[in-house]
Amino acid sequence: MKERNHGLFSGWLDVNPKQLICFALTNEAKRTPDNFWGPWNQVLLTGIGQKNAKNALLEFFARKTTRQVFTCGFAGGLNPDLKLGDVVFETSGEKLRADLLAAGAKSGTFFCADRIATTVVEKKKLRDETGADAVEMESAAIHAVCAERGIPCATVRVISDTANEDLPLDFNALTKPDKSLDYGKLFAAIAKSPGKIGALMELQKKTRFAAERLAAVLEKVIFP
Repeated sequence: MKERNHGLFSGWLDVNPKQLICFALTNEAKRTPDNFWGPWNQVLLTGIGQKNAKNALLEFFARKTTRQVFTCGFAGGLNPDLKLGDVVFETSGEKLRADLLAAGAKSGTFFCADRIATTVVEKKKLRDETGADAVEMESAAIHAVCAERGIPCATVRVISDTANEDLPLDFNALTKPDKSLDYGKLFAAIAKSPGKIGALMELQKKTRFAAERLAAVLEKVIFP
């Protein structure tokens, strides 16, 4: 699959797509095939967190509508049985459930957090408190907006870091107020801990693999 770079919203502004596929970040979406990007299936890049996701979706619905929404992207594993690249979903649609299972995805539950779970200790605490299989940061808001409009919504996420591994940096400390990554802070953190470079490069490889796995499942479901 080709990598592609896109802006906040993929064109086709005069067309109501059959399906809207939401991702927080470009690197979660850039492994998706060309035909994900309109006109009948459109990708919306929302930004990180529930506030950004809600605002982006409300802006979309101010212009048009859709038959179904997917909230997709990376998730941190809370269930220790989940491996890197496992695609996990949550939906009330029986046909979609069957299609996702047939595509190799696993049924599970999600906790929508307001911060990145960066350590094994934090992930275990979330697992104990919520019983969820994975953690992410946008889906609750997206589901709520869709529910208000009676539009079916499904969460389909890929495990980019497992329950048994720490992230190399505390990315919560490296973000701007809008939750986007502050590259100045990132470079400063790397300068203080150059030994983290190898771990960051390994994380980049893992997220690339995870994005490919997610795209492969979505393509089977959206374009069977």
